[in-house]
Amino acid sequence: MHSEPNSSAAPADQRLSSYSFDLPQNRIAQRPVEPRHAARLLAVDSAGVGPAPHARHLTVWDLRQELRPGDLLVVNDTRVLRARLRARRPSGGAVELLVLEPWEPRPGDAAGPGQWLCLARPAKTLRPGDWIEVVAEGQPPLAVQVLGSDADTGGRIVQFPPDCGDAATLEPLLLRYGAMPLPPYIQDHDAADHERYQTRYAARPGAVAAPTAGLHLSDALLAAIRGRGVEVASTTLHVGLGTFRPVNTEDLSRLQLHSEWVEVSPQLVGAVAACRARGGRVIAIGTTSVRSLEAVARLHGGELAPHSGPVNLVIQPGYRFAVVQGLLTNFHLPRSSLLLLVSALIGRERLLALYAEAIEREYRFFSYGDAMWIPPEAVLPGART
Repeated sequence: MHSEPNSSAAPADQRLSSYSFDLPQNRIAQRPVEPRHAARLLAVDSAGVGPAPHARHLTVWDLRQELRPGDLLVVNDTRVLRARLRARRPSGGAVELLVLEPWEPRPGDAAGPGQWLCLARPAKTLRPGDWIEVVAEGQPPLAVQVLGSDADTGGRIVQFPPDCGDAATLEPLLLRYGAMPLPPYIQDHDAADHERYQTRYAARPGAVAAPTAGLHLSDALLAAIRGRGVEVASTTLHVGLGTFRPVNTEDLSRLQLHSEWVEVSPQLVGAVAACRARGGRVIAIGTTSVRSLEAVARLHGGELAPHSGPVNLVIQPGYRFAVVQGLLTNFHLPRSSLLLLVSALIGRERLLALYAEAIEREYRFFSYGDAMWIPPEAVLPGART
């Protein structure tokens, strides 16, 4: 599904190379700060509608003062699977698998229960029919078979035990054999990652990457937000390949993303309607919550409705938001689909100027890094609901 950018998008906004910036290696966060809400927060000032950056420098704990009674905070309650597996071939060669999602066969293809799409490294060593053993300390080797490959992702279709047909039934196996799928730019792994790379409200297993803006919300901050009269509601988007796969399309009008599974419940639809009725603001925690709300609304003619299934909406400059009015988000990778989404809210040039200011002030970037707060009044007029 394309975003169909409107005529207000500048030609440069439609080129991937326009979303590049230089980031010093030491600005990439290797460990999260403690407590969660102690991360720094760059608040985009409403006076900065335009290319010049205007920002206030806070901490995430201050978010409670930025929200208003009657607002609705929408969080993504997906739970990250321990989806990274070590395996070995009969020759003894090491293989790494990243379990992505249940395999959905194309029409005419045969498929049985327990088949999963996995990224493999090195992939070229795994051919259809090969058997490999998944290994973990203290566990007996688990034999799984490679059934085929997927041309779209370059991944492999792997047969796990037949009773592992969905994330809920596969998760016990992954808890025994798997490790947290931390992004490759995080080199400093720790046993605490099993807890720290999950949001405090993670409930529904299925993601292979964390909805990282939500990592900043501590129990204490959530309690303070609710105590201020702000409602908190959940959507589910299982963060998958579409989030972290590199964007290679220079002409962004032709960009498509790998689909991700989302659910918007009747309760969430009701919460959004009630928020609007009382004059509150719909605030998304993270780009995954944005994609969930906006993609589902787009499927239903611009109105949010209950929905469950895959979505792949591309949000980029020129997009007018149907549901989301404000956003808490992390600092994202250059040339990424997430950078396009945030640019749609506040403008590409303005965002890159704010990123330059964040780098100069030594903010920490990416999954374990600091955060940016975009209040509704800072959103471009042409992008507002």
